[in-house]
Amino acid sequence: MTAPKSHLLVVDDDADMLRLLTMRLTAAGYRVSAVGSAEAALTQLEIERPQLVLSDVRLPGKDGLALFDEIRSQHPSLPVILLTAHGTIPDAVEATERGVFTYLTKPFDGKGLEGKIAQALALSAPVPSAPAGESPAWQSGFISRSSRMAETLAEARMVAQSDASVMLRGESGTGKELLAQAIHQASPRAARPFIAVNCGAIPEALLESELFGHVKGAFTDASSNHKGLFQAAEGGTLLLDEIGDMPLALQVKLLRVLQERSVRPLGSSQSIPVDVRILSATHRDLDAAMAEGQFRTDLYYRLNVVTLTLPPLSERREDIALLANHFLVKLAGKYGKRLSGFAPEAIKALNTAAWPGNVRQLYNVVEQVCALASTPLIPLTLIQRALRSPSVQVLTLAEARQRFEREYLVGLLKLTDGNVADAARLADRNRTEFYRLLQKHSLTPGHFKTDPVNSPADPVAEERQGQAPDSKH
Repeated sequence: MTAPKSHLLVVDDDADMLRLLTMRLTAAGYRVSAVGSAEAALTQLEIERPQLVLSDVRLPGKDGLALFDEIRSQHPSLPVILLTAHGTIPDAVEATERGVFTYLTKPFDGKGLEGKIAQALALSAPVPSAPAGESPAWQSGFISRSSRMAETLAEARMVAQSDASVMLRGESGTGKELLAQAIHQASPRAARPFIAVNCGAIPEALLESELFGHVKGAFTDASSNHKGLFQAAEGGTLLLDEIGDMPLALQVKLLRVLQERSVRPLGSSQSIPVDVRILSATHRDLDAAMAEGQFRTDLYYRLNVVTLTLPPLSERREDIALLANHFLVKLAGKYGKRLSGFAPEAIKALNTAAWPGNVRQLYNVVEQVCALASTPLIPLTLIQRALRSPSVQVLTLAEARQRFEREYLVGLLKLTDGNVADAARLADRNRTEFYRLLQKHSLTPGHFKTDPVNSPADPVAEERQGQAPDSKH
C-alpha cells in the first residue's frame, strides 16, 4: 500500500511512546525520524522534508496544534496525523476541520495507524516512488536537499496527475522550464509531446501563426499549410514561457482557445479540436500587469488554477555546493579535464555570492572555471574572476542581533511618533530599560516626532530626552 522507505517524522515527548512508534513504523517499512518537541520537529523539517508528520497533541512548549499551524504555513501539502488523549478530542476535531489529515485517540490500534498513514501517503504522493536510493525519473533534473524545493516538488507531483493549468513563478534562472518538464514527466501525458515556447522571444506578427498555425495563402509567405504548436503538442503539454510578455491582442485569442479547446489557424474558417495541458511561466508581477491593463484578468484566472513558485538560489544556499559539484563533474568531461573539486575557500565564495541569475548563473560560473582550470582543484581566484560580483555579507550572531535590535527600535519609534512610553509598552519593557536600549544604539526619540510643535527645538533638549530618567533602587 505504501512506497518503500517513505520518510515519516514522529513527534512525542513521551520517550517510551516515541520508541514504540519508531519500532513499529520501522518494522512496517518506513524510514522514521523521531523528536520530542515541536521545536525539534520544525528544525528537522528544515533539514529534510518528510512525506508525513505524526504528532502527539500534548507537547511541551508549542503543542501539536501550533506545530500543525506552522507546518501548514510552510508546507501546505504535507499531511499531518495527530495522536490525542480523550481530553483533547475537541481540539483534534477542530484541527481536522482546519486541514489535519486525521486524528487517532490513545490507546490506538497499530494496524489502524498504519492504515491511516498509508491512506495519507497515497493521497499526497499518487505517483509511484523510485526504488530506495534512486531519484524518481520525473524529478531527476533537480539536484537539491532544500526543504523549500522539496515542498515545491511535492506539490508539482500532486498537481501533475490532473489536467489543471499551472502557473510557474520565480526569478529568471530558477528552473521554471525544468519544473514544467518534470510535471509533464510525472503526468499521464508523459508519452506525448512536451513543447515549450517563449512568448517574449517571438515577434507579435509571427507568434499567432506559431501557436495556432496557418493555411496556405493566409499571408504573403504562407506557401503551405503549417501546424501550430497547439496541434503539435496534441495529447501532451504546452509550456507558454514568459506569458506576461504576450501582446494583449493575442491574449484574447489564447483565451478563446482555452475556453473552446480548439484552434483556428490563420486564414482558415474551420476550428480544430485540441487536447493539450497548458503550463505557463513568468518572472513578471502579473498582479501589477493586470492593474496596469497589460494582462487580461480573465486569462490570468484561466492559466493560474494552481501556482507553483520556485525559490531563488539565495534562499536555498544549502544546494549551492551540491549543484556546483554536480556541474563540475558534468562539465569536466565536456572540457576533457580531470578535476577533483573546489578548494574550501572557493566553496565559501560560492556559498556567499549573491546569485542574481540563480542556477543558470551558477552553471555559467562553473563552466567558466572548468574552461580555465589548470589544476585539479578549483582555486578561489578562478571563482572570484568568474563571479565579478560582491559576495553576500555574512554577519556574526552578535552582529545580526545588534542589527535586528536597532531596526526593531527604530520601527517602534516610527510607529509611536517618538513616544517612549508607547514604544516601551509595545516592546513589553519598562521605560528605564527602554531608555537604556535607546542610548545603546544612539537613538533620540525626538528625531522620530513628526509634529514640529512637540519636537525638541535644540540638540541639548534632544539629548536630554534620549537619556534614561534617574531611578532609585
